[in-house]
Amino acid sequence: MIFLVADAARLLRAGYVLAREGVLSLVSPAAAPPLARPALRIARLIARRDAGSRSARFSAALSRLGPSYVKLGQFLATRPDVVGPTVARDLEVLQDRMPAFGQKLAEEIVTDAFERPVGEVFAVFGPPVAAASIAEVHKAEVVDPDGTRRTVAVKVLRPGISRRFTSDMASFRRLAAFAETTFAEARRLRLTSVVDTMARSVAMEMDLRLEAAAYTELAENTREDLDLHVPQVDWDRSSREVLTTEWIDGIKLSDKAALVAAGHDLKNIARIVMQSFLQQAMRDGFFHADMHPGNLFVDAKGRLAVVDCGIMGRLGLKERRFLAEILYGFITRNWRRTAEVHFDAGYVPLHHSVDDFALAIRAIGEPIHSRRADQISMARLLALLLEVTALFDMQTRPELLLLQKTMVVVEGVARSLDPQLDMWSTAAPVVENWIARNLGPVGQLQRAGVGLGEVGHFATEVPALLTRTARVMSQLDDATRDGIHLSPSSLEGIGRAEARGAFWGNAALWVIALALVGLWLR
Repeated sequence: MIFLVADAARLLRAGYVLAREGVLSLVSPAAAPPLARPALRIARLIARRDAGSRSARFSAALSRLGPSYVKLGQFLATRPDVVGPTVARDLEVLQDRMPAFGQKLAEEIVTDAFERPVGEVFAVFGPPVAAASIAEVHKAEVVDPDGTRRTVAVKVLRPGISRRFTSDMASFRRLAAFAETTFAEARRLRLTSVVDTMARSVAMEMDLRLEAAAYTELAENTREDLDLHVPQVDWDRSSREVLTTEWIDGIKLSDKAALVAAGHDLKNIARIVMQSFLQQAMRDGFFHADMHPGNLFVDAKGRLAVVDCGIMGRLGLKERRFLAEILYGFITRNWRRTAEVHFDAGYVPLHHSVDDFALAIRAIGEPIHSRRADQISMARLLALLLEVTALFDMQTRPELLLLQKTMVVVEGVARSLDPQLDMWSTAAPVVENWIARNLGPVGQLQRAGVGLGEVGHFATEVPALLTRTARVMSQLDDATRDGIHLSPSSLEGIGRAEARGAFWGNAALWVIALALVGLWLR
């Protein structure tokens, strides 16, 4: 009951802020359920007159509601299947900018994290240069044992942020569970799974050791990519609350004038951005999922430098094969094969027809081939594919939605540098190389070798498996010989549950009885 009241209070506050900032005014009362129409009319009366554009309204409302809602908005931008493509596009531009929490607090957090004064950890610890919902970043300097002085970026977690997110996520989870018990569409979209995925993502962001590990893994995967640079992690000065990395001196991709003035080739940078992302996703199965211009720099060597590895995406071999064959199928206009890939991957239930799904794929693909190469968007292609999921009872695939969202951002960045960029010719070398290595003769032999290895491993485990099976059967025989016996703790738990049920049943009967007495006395 207490949780229900607290959730209702949070929901009312969120509704008021959304109404005040003009977000609810974007919803047409005619398109809403009858019970919601009066509330929407009231929302229009209390909305600000200078609410601004659609995206500005979302940004203002979620920023007022706090860090959890900013993260929720950013996450829902990856889920057009939940909020719709229009709202998802509005949320894509949501900026994760919050006020800095201050130099003094940051120094206290660093001191507590390393159990020594901040001056012993960093030679210079400057003021914050950027602040977001999870943490803020400071520019600092360190002195190595050999006397070398280095400039570093220090990311410091916001104080109390973990407790705030935990409370808000619990409310989101309860609301999602209520929606799933009430609405069939909510069950299809698996809203509780959506919240769980977001909660895991945020929990990982709030442990900066995991972000440090993501930096390291990304650096290892791309160490031979000469066009990409990943900052090194200073593990000696990193902890759960503090992350120290190499400072990047470069030009942000959002500053095109500075890039041109420095003599960089914008077309080449656009190519690097696109191919680097596809290599991470398809070759490595581990990609930077927040590649907006603020996280991308060009250093003096012309390399693309990426920062902020708090949000990363993973794709298994099945998902990578799916992505490669989808892209290749659309390039070759092999709609039947593209449909079969969905069924082979288990994304479409088998009671549906491959031919019907191929027809839906053709309806998406044929208009694409009537356009110029520089007008074709791979991100739009994936978005259209995801739009047909409801027609064929496809379960939501969060990893593919995160991929699609990141591809939208990456394409936007690449085309802002080169508006005529041909995505297909840029992606073709990466896609064809992956197909040749993984689906060609060499890949078939490699998979056969892995399969033989797994068979051999299973053969060595058979004796132990038989022994464990015999032990379980013996225990089951002993347990059922004289009937199944419950442990005292189990019996006690059943008794408590029955007592609670009897209590509330009796309480309900008393309420009914008192109501009847009241009516009789009247």
